[in-house]
Amino acid sequence: MLAYRLVSSTDGQRFDLPQGRTVVVGRGVDSDLTIYDPTISRRHAELTAGADGVRVKDLDSSNGTHVNGRRLAEALLAPGDTITFGKVSFQLEIAPVTPVSPPVAPAVPAGEIIVRQLAARGPSAGDGAARKLSLLLSVAQKLSGEFDLDRLLDTIADVSFEVMRVDRVSILLRRDGGDDLVPRLSRTRLAEVELPEHVPRSIARKALEEQVAVLTQNAATDPRFKGQSIRMQNVRSAMCSPLMASADEALGVLYVDSLTEENAFTDEDLQFLVAFSGLAAVAIRNSRYAEQARRESLVRSNFERYFAPSVAADIARQNTPIRPGGERRAITVLFADIRGFSTIAERMSPDAIAHLLTEYFSEMVDVIFEHGGALDKFIGDAVMALWGTPFARESDPRRALDAALAMQRAVEALNARWAAAGRPAIGIGIGINRGEVFVGNIGSLRRLEYTVIGDAVNVAQRLSGAAAAGDILMSEAFLDAVGRKQPVDHLGGSELRGKSRAVEVYRVKR
Repeated sequence: MLAYRLVSSTDGQRFDLPQGRTVVVGRGVDSDLTIYDPTISRRHAELTAGADGVRVKDLDSSNGTHVNGRRLAEALLAPGDTITFGKVSFQLEIAPVTPVSPPVAPAVPAGEIIVRQLAARGPSAGDGAARKLSLLLSVAQKLSGEFDLDRLLDTIADVSFEVMRVDRVSILLRRDGGDDLVPRLSRTRLAEVELPEHVPRSIARKALEEQVAVLTQNAATDPRFKGQSIRMQNVRSAMCSPLMASADEALGVLYVDSLTEENAFTDEDLQFLVAFSGLAAVAIRNSRYAEQARRESLVRSNFERYFAPSVAADIARQNTPIRPGGERRAITVLFADIRGFSTIAERMSPDAIAHLLTEYFSEMVDVIFEHGGALDKFIGDAVMALWGTPFARESDPRRALDAALAMQRAVEALNARWAAAGRPAIGIGIGINRGEVFVGNIGSLRRLEYTVIGDAVNVAQRLSGAAAAGDILMSEAFLDAVGRKQPVDHLGGSELRGKSRAVEVYRVKR
């Protein structure tokens, strides 16, 4: 049976499609194949790989599912077909079958082989081997379900003390992006022994750099290790295994030793340590993935209030903490305000007002995101949006103007729907300006708000206040940025409140 995969037409990203299982494609975080793009619905389509190809079913998505350029409700994909969700395209390919290579010790597969070897020995290996095997299998289940790194490392140490005759256990992990080993856990069962800060570096470096498990029965006389720390710490027997999360990825080392006796460890102990280290490495890697996913989810949920889901996902993937501060940069600022809303609201109940604003704001935010803008905030019945942050593009001014035009069209469509329901019509005035502002996270460490501050913001707000229903007013600075070919009416200089000099104002011809 053939295996299939989707390959992105833009960045080459690949998604394997499991045989016989239905995969949901969508923008929602609960989708099996999540694509953060505003043209994709939260539950967009279903894909099912079978013997005859990949069946696709559109889930009543807003922008449709197209196969080879044709919009379809259901279809059967063959290799080479192009499928487009919204505006995001993929090509269906046959996934190559990767041959299984013999595992290389002491990576994770080596640990699995050692487990099988211990199992094959049966009772003849003695109660000790059977007990270690039983414990190893049970610990594998426990480690796989623990995603808190500190608790996970404590469990690894507990098992090491329980199974092997060790006096000390240390776990050192590589610093992100480097080869430095950082001590993360060190414990001893000898109460009278003062635990040193570091394990013998010569042993740890050999295990990490050569990716081999190390056993020394008398470290002080072992010619492989010349470090003074071995003698200073009175190390007798020691074992050290790299934490191999894959065949070529060492996360750190697991080190155990005995301060009380030489020849404390057997080859069977070393085999167990290698197998156990492989399981521990996978668990550590999974805990890091879980923490990264938790952080990205938290950051994404926060920034999705301001940015399109695809932009919020990009921000979340940046491994930098969110702190107060920002920078000065030139951006485009748009304000949209409902004309005469106070008068309209006087004739409506509070629930009706809330329902009207919610529907109106939802339409406006969708338009802003579809045109690559960022939502800054709601101010009463006004909307403030930005272009040029967090990522600037040359097309930002054009996108902002296109968004303003689309917002006016969206209000017209809303009014048509509301008229049929006997609800009042609204009109919005829009002001757009471009200039240098301070942009960043403003507030305290308890609560940060991503926003912009500067005179350019004030001018955009004043233009919005001066715009009549249906109007889009812009400053000369914005007109220069978007291009003088844009059809406009020059309204002359306007004395905007808070400005010492008149601002040249232009109205977009619609």
